[in-house]
Amino acid sequence: MEAGIVGLPNVGKSTLFNALTGSQGAQAANYPFCTIEPNEGIVSIPDARLRRIEHFIKTQKIIPAMFKLVDIAGIVKGASEGEGLGNKFLSHIREVDAILQVVRCFEDPDVTHVAGKIDPVSDMETIEMELLFSDIQSVETAIPKAERAARTGDKEAKFRVGVMQKCLEHLNSEQPLRSLQLDETESKAIRSFGLMTAKPILYIANVDESDLHGQGPMVQRVRELAAKKGALVVPVCAKLESEIAELEDPDRSEMLSAVGLEEPALQAVARQTYKTLGLQSYFTAGEKEIRAWTIPIGATAPQAAGVIHTDFERGFIRCECYALEDLEKFSNEKEIRANGKMRTEGKSYIMQDGDICHFLFNV
Repeated sequence: MEAGIVGLPNVGKSTLFNALTGSQGAQAANYPFCTIEPNEGIVSIPDARLRRIEHFIKTQKIIPAMFKLVDIAGIVKGASEGEGLGNKFLSHIREVDAILQVVRCFEDPDVTHVAGKIDPVSDMETIEMELLFSDIQSVETAIPKAERAARTGDKEAKFRVGVMQKCLEHLNSEQPLRSLQLDETESKAIRSFGLMTAKPILYIANVDESDLHGQGPMVQRVRELAAKKGALVVPVCAKLESEIAELEDPDRSEMLSAVGLEEPALQAVARQTYKTLGLQSYFTAGEKEIRAWTIPIGATAPQAAGVIHTDFERGFIRCECYALEDLEKFSNEKEIRANGKMRTEGKSYIMQDGDICHFLFNV
């Protein structure tokens, strides 16, 4: 699973990407399209539960959950019609599973704005309309092909035509597809088209150092519009976060304390992106490693086992699992088992976020 970070040019997108992924290199230039090809990086998910497990189960290493982040070039008005290499950049968004839109909520005369004014709500609407127009083009292009296949008696193609017409009607009303109710079969029928407005979105308000908690009027306007779209907003000062990311402890802790932050805002971004992608973690814990494994919310125990190795899913017998709270109460797995808190779950078990597991399998 991967997320794409998007926005208008010069909103701090690449600065945020570099801080999130720990990428090193020269600071992006202050002009549009300084990112041409998408950069990719890996983001670790901060999870205090890993250290809580280690307190009781000593280990050689701790491995957090991760996701891939793609830095996609700035999108301008008219991108769906090819402006600013728009079609090329939009194609990169089709390949990701969720969208992080960076919205500029700071004033700085030294950083130009492609529209000539600072208006975060207008920026949000510009990006959404470009994605929406591009989706309309994609659906309108795909319908005739599906109709031809439907006329041959292809039942799947006939069903797909109906779903696409339903999507086109919704898009023509200037509503993103993420607000259209589709069942699993309908969603599967159009999944291969990579329709961008169907992807979940998280807004990142890039603020200045005087508004680190996002209480200013610009961020409030972003929150109001995001709420109407059913999306979350995380305020971040990308410039400050890039400086914090380069520090070692205890200098990092000292700087956070000085600016009134309990943790780097990037950690909140990572956690909310994980949720936006529809992901959760379960843990395995032993002497060699304590590890967070990434699974979709709603995954079954065999599917979770398959994340470790496909043989685990193919030969799944059962899963033994317990809660972190029980580890903290009873101190070790032997006592957890003795007190009847070690659960045995079968193939139909739906994994819960934070399960600590052992999988039994036979191949």
